[in-house]
Amino acid sequence: MSDENYRDSEEDGNDYDSVSGSNGGHVSSFTTFFNSLIPGFLRNWVFPRSVHNMLSFPAPGSQQRVAPSGQSGRNKVVLKPGHSLMDWIRFSKSGKDLTGLRGRLIEVTQEELQKHNTRDDCWTCIRGMVYNVTPYMNYHPGGEVELMKAAGIDGTDLFDQVHRWVNYESMLKECLVGRMATMTTTAIKAMIPPPPPTSLAPPTSVAPPRDKDLQPRYDWFQTDATVHLVVYAKRKIPSSGCTIVDLDAGVLRLEVLLGKMSYMIHLRLAEEVEGNVAVHTAFKVGKIQVTIRKQAKGKWTSLGQSLEFHNTFLRKKDRALYLRDCVLVSKTEVNHNTHVFRLQLPHGTVMHVPVGKHVYLKAHIQDTEVVRPYTPVDQNIAATSHYSSQESDLYLMIKVYPDGVFTPHLNSLRIGDHISVSGPEGTFSLRPLHDVTFLYLLAAGTGFTPMARLIRLARQDIDTIRKIKLLFFNRREEDILWRCQLDALATNDERFQVEYVLSEPCESWTGRRGPVDESMLKDFLSRPDGSKCYVCVCGPTAFTELTTGLVKQQGFSEEELHAFHG
Repeated sequence: MSDENYRDSEEDGNDYDSVSGSNGGHVSSFTTFFNSLIPGFLRNWVFPRSVHNMLSFPAPGSQQRVAPSGQSGRNKVVLKPGHSLMDWIRFSKSGKDLTGLRGRLIEVTQEELQKHNTRDDCWTCIRGMVYNVTPYMNYHPGGEVELMKAAGIDGTDLFDQVHRWVNYESMLKECLVGRMATMTTTAIKAMIPPPPPTSLAPPTSVAPPRDKDLQPRYDWFQTDATVHLVVYAKRKIPSSGCTIVDLDAGVLRLEVLLGKMSYMIHLRLAEEVEGNVAVHTAFKVGKIQVTIRKQAKGKWTSLGQSLEFHNTFLRKKDRALYLRDCVLVSKTEVNHNTHVFRLQLPHGTVMHVPVGKHVYLKAHIQDTEVVRPYTPVDQNIAATSHYSSQESDLYLMIKVYPDGVFTPHLNSLRIGDHISVSGPEGTFSLRPLHDVTFLYLLAAGTGFTPMARLIRLARQDIDTIRKIKLLFFNRREEDILWRCQLDALATNDERFQVEYVLSEPCESWTGRRGPVDESMLKDFLSRPDGSKCYVCVCGPTAFTELTTGLVKQQGFSEEELHAFHG
């Protein structure tokens, strides 16, 4: 649940204790959002971004992205009492001088920044802005060791590797020392050594130029009443959906997701149009047509004015996260602490979130921007797979933590209230499933959410799969999500099988018990002769890391395993 939480939750270990099966100590729920805020900062201070409705998106190594095979870059520490995220927010707003400059903002040279590199005097730079992070040391969930990696230097790359999506400007605004001094062009050139004369390869940090023949292109045509924009992807398009269209106040933003790449059209349209959009996709030939109705009939002399990143083909991870305003239209109880929140996209937005991907929700809580990843589910486990490109609602199954930061706020929203939602994020690919015969799903707690749509897709769209087995871990019986639906599905479809494992069962429980272990997986993960197997794991961090290790011990390779991390 969510380089993806692929736990849609704010706490580790609260859904299921994968190690001991008991209610052991756990890291404060407030720390999950900032589990590694500031292990490094600033990617490129020469080009800071300040784009309306955009913020930095998760980095490839971030725990908010899906990582393969249980690899994790997270290094959490247990914080002292009184050092949660909410405690930091209160402390930073207490009026204390956190910079040591008595409210002054200064211009910081490279030499000055390098002087502040100790535990008791730690400055770092994020996208051209310098912060004194010394007061934050004891509040940092990654511990002071991670913060010190960026002490006295430009730490953007380190920051981007962990949580590029974190709104550090809001979190550290009281720690702002000032702006990095701008170096002259001559000084910059003097710092950059010329490339070796024999080297023709591009720098390793820069993607090699792509063949222009492979870059998508677009064209447009019109009638008196409509405008049609056509994108030629120059490759087949996945039927799970890859087009996101936002039409707002005459500005058209169209993004086509093609594997790891993103093609974007961004225009201010030449004339006024109606707010609705129609999208038609020819998947096999790789063509997408967007149709918009004109407000007034007539001929346009041009499609419109180019805006930032128009007609660009970039790696998806290099795009900033784009948010649109959605409306809460319903909230349905799943169990005693979990609900399905139904969010309606804006009138001018067309977006489908592919299976295995997630979205980010953003809210302002106590004057601080807080962002969380959540994985959409279908309305129910047996929903049909016929996907309409005009779908307008997202269904998010979310567990509410009373002592959390984000979920209590979300739970307090009334029907009709608004919340910001990103487009699809994550690296999960359906390609490894195309010739799989046995699909094994290991989920703990709300780690079930990415599995829900995967079960539906495997049953209805992948003919080669002969067996889908879900091993579902929870604390107690009442915690099991969609149990009635899962049991009914297992009864009606012989290809699907579900088993429940409880860490705190009642005396009458006759199913599996205890934490995940080698013997349990050895029994569950059979590999029939001639079969091709694939395993997906999702749950709290400790569960995911332990389980992926145990799966590998059963002889499954990296190519046969995918772990959704939180």
